[in-house]
Formats: sequence, C-alpha cells, structure tokens
Amino acid sequence: MNASATLDNSAATLLRDVFGFQAFRPGQEEIVHTVAEGRNTLAIMPTGGGKSLCYQLPALMRKGVTVVISPLIALMRDQVRALRAAGVEAGALTSANTDEETQAVHAALAEGTLKLLYIAPERLAAGSGQGLLRRINVSLIAVDEAHCVSQWGHDFRPDYLRIGDLRRALGVPLAAFTATADAETRTEIVAKLFDGEEPQIFLRGFDRPNIHLAFQPKDRPRAQVIAFAAARKGQPGIVYCATRARTETLAKALRDESHNAAHYHGGMEAEARREVEERFNVEDDLIVVATIAFGMGVDRPDIRWVVQADLPKSIEAYYQEIGRAGRDGAPAETLTLYGADDIRLRRAQIDEGLAPPERRAADHARLNALLGLAEATGCRRRVLLGYFGETAGDCGNCDLCDTPPATYDATEAVQKALSAALRTDQSFGAGHLIDILTGNETDKLRARGHDGLPTFGVGRDIPRAAWQAIFRQMMGYDLIRPDAARHGALVVTEKAHPVLRGEVSVTLRRDSLQKAARRPAPKALVAEEDAPLLSALKAKRRALAEAARMPAYIVFTDRTLIEMAETRPRTLDEMARIGGVGAKKLEQYGRAFLEVINGEAEQLHPTRRKLAGRDAGPLFDRLKAVEAELARGENGAGKPLSCSPSLLARVATARPRTPQDMARLLGERRAERFGAAFLDVLSTAD
Repeated sequence: MNASATLDNSAATLLRDVFGFQAFRPGQEEIVHTVAEGRNTLAIMPTGGGKSLCYQLPALMRKGVTVVISPLIALMRDQVRALRAAGVEAGALTSANTDEETQAVHAALAEGTLKLLYIAPERLAAGSGQGLLRRINVSLIAVDEAHCVSQWGHDFRPDYLRIGDLRRALGVPLAAFTATADAETRTEIVAKLFDGEEPQIFLRGFDRPNIHLAFQPKDRPRAQVIAFAAARKGQPGIVYCATRARTETLAKALRDESHNAAHYHGGMEAEARREVEERFNVEDDLIVVATIAFGMGVDRPDIRWVVQADLPKSIEAYYQEIGRAGRDGAPAETLTLYGADDIRLRRAQIDEGLAPPERRAADHARLNALLGLAEATGCRRRVLLGYFGETAGDCGNCDLCDTPPATYDATEAVQKALSAALRTDQSFGAGHLIDILTGNETDKLRARGHDGLPTFGVGRDIPRAAWQAIFRQMMGYDLIRPDAARHGALVVTEKAHPVLRGEVSVTLRRDSLQKAARRPAPKALVAEEDAPLLSALKAKRRALAEAARMPAYIVFTDRTLIEMAETRPRTLDEMARIGGVGAKKLEQYGRAFLEVINGEAEQLHPTRRKLAGRDAGPLFDRLKAVEAELARGENGAGKPLSCSPSLLARVATARPRTPQDMARLLGERRAERFGAAFLDVLSTAD
C-alpha cells in the first residue's frame, strides 16, 4: 500500500491513520512541517522522543522517495518492518538482504510506490549506489544518528562524510537527527552535512523522565549485575561491558542463575550475531550482554532496563547506551557501575591514543563530566541535563533523589592524600599511597624509605576501604590523574593545587564509603487489578508475532498494551483511540485484542471498520439507523430503497451542507427519500 496515495496528506491525519497516534509528542509537529516544506533541518531530540516520525511523516507528505541513511543494518530492517506493518511502502538495501528482498525493493522503486529507502552510509562509496539514487526521484535525504559525522562524537563513521557530497549532487533538502550532540558536535555536523550553511536547528531537550538513573561504585560487580537482573526477572534488558571477554563471562553467570541471557560482540561470527538479534526481537525475557556494538542496532522500544557493567567514556556514550531503555515511554531503569580501574582505563585510552593534544584535552574534559555525574551529590538528572545546557529541578526519579546522600568536608583527608603523592614524586598508585597514609609497613614501602615520610600514618583514623573511596572520588573530580607514561601512577593536577593551599574545600559523599543501599523493587507497569489483563494481552501479542515471524513489538508496543489494559476499550472505535493503533493494525489485530479484553468482539462491516476512531464513525452509525427507518419511506409502505455502506461512508466523511450537495452525493432518487433526514443528522453533529 502506498499510504500517501490513499490518505489525506496532512501530518495530523497521517499520524492518526497510519501510525495510530492521536497527537504529536512535544516538539515533533514543528519539525515535521519544517522537513516536509523542504528546509534543511538539524534536530537534536532524546532517544524515544519520536525522531523517526519526524522524517517518516514528511516522506508520506512529499512526492518522490525519501532516502534514510542509517548506521546499522539491524536498525534499518526493524524500521522497515514496522513501517510495512503500518501499511507504508518502505525498503532497505543492505548486505543482509536476500535476493528476493533486493528484487522487491528495485521493483517498488521502478513502479514508483516506494516512499522510504533505507541505506547504510557505506553504500555511498560505491558508484552504483550513487547512480541508483540519481535515478529514483529522491526528494529528501534523512540522516539518522547524525553525530556519526563528527570526529568529536563517540561513534565516528568516515562514510558519513560523503553525505554532504550526495546532498549537493541530488540538489535536495537534508534533515539530520541525533539524540546526543554537544555544541562541538553540532558545529561539525553543520560543517560536514550542510557546508556550513546554517540549517533550521531544533533542540528539543534531552530529558527522558521515564528512565530511572542510578550509579554504584563497584563492589563485586558480577554480583551487583546478577542482583539487579534478579529483581527484574522476566523483563528484557541489556548489560553493556567494556570488553568482549567480559560479555561472555557475565552472560554465562546470568545463565547459571537461571536467566535467559546471551552475549553479543563484534568478534562473533555474523550468523551468531544475527541469531542473538533475532532472539532479542522475539523473546520477551532475553538479556543481552554486549559491547556498544549492539546498542546502535537496537530498535526495540520495550527494553525495561539497562546496566552498564563498566564506565562508558563520556556522557554522550552514557546517554546513548541508557537511551536504549524505555523508548516506548513506559517506566525503565538503569544502573551504571564504576570504579578506580574504570577511570584508569579511560584515562589511559585517551593518553595513549593518537589524537592531537587539544583533542585529548577535550576527551579528558568529557570524561570529567561523566565522572562528575557519577560522583554527584545532588539530583543526577539536573547534572546530566546541565551538561547539555538545560536547567531542571530535582527529578524524583534517580537514586540520589530516592535517598539523598550525606556529605562531609573531606578537605583535610584530600590534602593528606595529595601530599603523599607529591612526597613520593608522583610515582605510585593508590594502593601504595594508602599504605603510607594508614602506616602499613610493607616491604616495598620500607625499601623506598617511605616509612620516614611526614605523611606516614597520618590517616590511620580512616579505614582502608574509605581511603579507596576517597581516592576514587579524587580521580572523579580530576584532582589526581593516572599517568600512562608512569605506568598508571597518580599525578596531581593543576586543579588540586588550590586545595593543597587551603583556598578550596572538598566535599565528598559518605554514601560512597558504604555499600550502596538496595533500591526498592521496580514499579509495576500497571496497577495490580490490571496486571492479569496485561499478561493476557502480551500472550496474545506473542502468539500473533510468532505466527507472523516478526518481533512482538511490531504488533503492538508495551505502552499500547498498557493503555489497553488500563482503559479496556469495548468497541473498535474505542480501540482506534489507543496510542499506536493505526488503521492497518486496527483492521489486522483489533478484534483479536478486543476478544481478550471483552470476550466476543463486535462484527463490523469492513467499510465501517475503516472509520473506527474517526468522527465519521459515529455519524455512519446514525446515518445507517436513519436509512433503516426510511428504507420503505416515511409511512413504511414505499418501495424498498437503501444506501450502500460505501455511500454512507462518503456522506459521513464529506458532510454535505445543502440539499444540492447531498443530491450530488446520493443521486436524485435517494436524496428525495433520505436527503433531508441525513442533513438533520449532520447538522446536529457540528
């Protein structure tokens, strides 16, 4: 079906009839109209904020083909599958296509029915790829994950640099979208994609209020991950790890605890990776333990939790990974584990890289921002949004809002630690420095004469575990920094000197010195009385998805099922008002889900079903009732006469205002019998 050929091309109508949403999310409508009008656009919107609709709707509103450039095959295939399920002609040309799939895409392009064509940026390197795009009447280029064009970003893809050349060659507008782009990244996107010409820029906020944010210092991290998963048994989740080996060992540990878990990383065979992707799409309870290679390919909207078992390298990377959770808007939870070893690793990766000094300094600053979020003493969401230039009050949905941390003046302890580092020529790590501070006379310490230092034993009053937390927090505040040239020894930064001189005080968190408090069990998705119905709806969804060999969320998302369970629609008209129930899905699945909710569903003529959820639906019913009353005339003795359902639908939709307009629709004979009564029905509906 070519949706734009059969539907009114207004954005609001397409939003309702194709995608099943009654209203735009905040910020969407203005972006949609700007893109549809053919203006170059850069939109920074939070993951789960509805970015894809901001180019999919304009594609249906404009003539020609919209080319969507997206970074990963799995993401493209998921979006194509969802669009086709909604009745939109879309296709992808990827290396994962079967011959039949590729032939079907080329046939649809030749027939002029395809509205959205998804391709990877790597195809732009091939002359055949660019040649195809010149032949198929491209009217718009949409770039997903546009931060990949920026070398300041966290996922740079060199092939994205060819997109600007493509835009110039085709002479069409370009709309670029991303969820995470700071000021430097935005500047580079504009330079590389728009030749420095300022597009219409939309900053639609970075807040994801449905996601609970939490950090914990590492304390037997494998046990921490297993405990978090156990509290959310049966919910789909992702665990991100810094190394491939760690994904495998942690996935096995979860399986040993009876969780349905699989690992995923770039070193696996392609077939094994595809198998995990397919399992994640269809298995409601699968946990994937993965490197970041998995995250960009995930389009599943109902991931209920994400754990980062190792510290990411920046706030952008952090936000990209946790942004996989709760994209349907329903509650989701995240947990980020971090420790001194993570900080050393990230510092070493920066210092040992080949980037120029100014880039390394910027990367250290990005890491500092993330560590500031990890060691925050107030609402995490305020700190996070502040990094992106937004202000906010306390969110009430992070671990520090759940349990406000106690703080203390740690200036004196920090000064002692800094002094120990300086008096040992900044040549040792935290373990040796803590031995000095606590007066622990090791052989290594005595051999170097460090038992005679003025700082020897000055910190005996603080337990060793507490000193470890102090050093970690000092690293987090960038008062000390591991030096790769000194094999990871801690060096004192310029930022620390005012602390040593007593000009600046240091406040640390006491809760960092204690085992993190156990968070209450996650909130249920629905009230207790609606939970059985939600389970039944999920079972029906699973059965339909398995029969069609598609991911369950392509049928309906969790959020749609939650709304069904809470509102319990009784008719197809009421079902059509549920978010995510578009015209094609109503036709395909509406009765099946109504039967779960209410038992046997009502039977409706196919013409009436197409009006479900629209103002014309109730009008059709009233016109039908009037038609039945007048079928034999006003006195009941006339010759039988009726109107077909399609004719009644035209009247209900067009709403003629005068007898002449009604006669043109009905014809003279039917207008004579039904015209006046129909006009009365229409007049009372205004």
